Amino acid sequence: MERTETELIAAVLKGDAASFEPLVEKYSPRIFAMARRYARRESEVEDIAQQIWLKAFERLSSYRAEAPFEHWLMRVAVRTCYDSLRAHGRNRETAFSELSEPEEDWLDRFVSEPDAADENAEAARQLVGRVLEQLSPPARLVITLQEIEGRSLKEIAQLTGWSVPLVKVRGFRARAEMRRVLSRMATEKYL
Repeated sequence: MERTETELIAAVLKGDAASFEPLVEKYSPRIFAMARRYARRESEVEDIAQQIWLKAFERLSSYRAEAPFEHWLMRVAVRTCYDSLRAHGRNRETAFSELSEPEEDWLDRFVSEPDAADENAEAARQLVGRVLEQLSPPARLVITLQEIEGRSLKEIAQLTGWSVPLVKVRGFRARAEMRRVLSRMATEKYL
């Protein structure tokens, strides 16, 4: 008979560390998926996931069961990803000359005819990834949560610990930052 999450958590808190393993097995796909949104290299993804699980284990006593365990775990995951972004200085710049040919072609089409560019093109996804890499950690986090994951302002506030007005402000600033990055990329190409 399988134990519930509540029983597993209670067992871990009583010293049975092995009871944490079923939780890791159940939620690892979500943790890895989230980490992949914040890191490009698989080694970074694995490091972030490991940090998330370590923090979750260390802070398990702070879980109050007022909301599902998954919500608490995702809050730990988002904050760990954000900390990782800040620690690794994700505000790197990519020169336009570093873009691949498909990315360059997609950007050309988008600049000349924005409505004709295929939004689902792989080159567009790669370009978005490059743009996200150049954003500040708060901007990257809010754009990822709001635009890529489709989370509401209230959900983002709960996950990050920010107020709803702060989420709105950071979202506005993040979009402006993205426009500046894209403008700089286009300027480099055409100058």
